[in-house]
Amino acid sequence: MKEIEKNNESLGSEEDQFLGWDAITKECNRVYPDQKNPKHYGTIIRWRLGGNDPLDGISVYEGQDYWHFVTYGLSELYGKESKNPEISGYGMEFTFKLKKDNYEDTEAEIMGICGILQMIARLTFTKGEIFNPYEYLYSGQTEGIDTKMRSNITGFITIPDPEFQEIDTPNGKLHFVELIGVTNDELQAIMNKQLTVKELYQKLGSDVTDYHRSSLV
Repeated sequence: MKEIEKNNESLGSEEDQFLGWDAITKECNRVYPDQKNPKHYGTIIRWRLGGNDPLDGISVYEGQDYWHFVTYGLSELYGKESKNPEISGYGMEFTFKLKKDNYEDTEAEIMGICGILQMIARLTFTKGEIFNPYEYLYSGQTEGIDTKMRSNITGFITIPDPEFQEIDTPNGKLHFVELIGVTNDELQAIMNKQLTVKELYQKLGSDVTDYHRSSLV
């Protein structure tokens, strides 16, 4: 992926409709009305053209103390292609909030999250995995998901993004599933049924992923 200017012309002239894309952007504009031109990372070669990245783009908005990522690609961004008129594509897009911090290379950390979102989306495209709120993602990874692999954050739980509403696009409905970074100990506690995803989210008290926090269990 590379950072590009976020406009339809720069995203590819071969598409004559951006119905789904524009619907997502409209919701982004509702949440961030003062950020019409956020950081945006687009794929170099699209999935449909043989590329490795299923998401056509990821926008990154500035919250007060975090970066807010929003994906484009798990729903139908252009014309309607699927047979289900009620649901747009897989019926979801991902969001993620990364705490702003004194990173050695902030751009590298942002790009790192973009890569992770692409990796998770690839599970949907290749294996049909649908991610709903209040689930967990565990890969057995013990290294941190940050670029230095030093963080305690190794996996994710999911919640409905509290700021982004479900939207009804011309291609069908979609909801925004937010990923929150959690530690290996926290994931083990969920898998061992010591607590639920909802209970962990309540204990966290925030949906912002902080690479430097300690485990809560």
